[in-house]
Amino acid sequence: MTTNNRFLSDKHLAERFGVHRTTVWRWAEVGDFPKPVKLGPGCTRWRMADVEAWEAGRAGEAG
Repeated sequence: MTTNNRFLSDKHLAERFGVHRTTVWRWAEVGDFPKPVKLGPGCTRWRMADVEAWEAGRAGEAG
């Protein structure tokens, strides 16, 4: 599976960014993070490609 087709859970994202799971949801809710994708009942994930693009944009802001 390529990176662009991977999906990440809120738990994985929280670990990746060193925040609590609720922070990930808050970022998405206020529009400061990619929107999640509902894959099925009780299964919501974020596209890895969207998260990487968001990270790249934030890295550009720091410089």
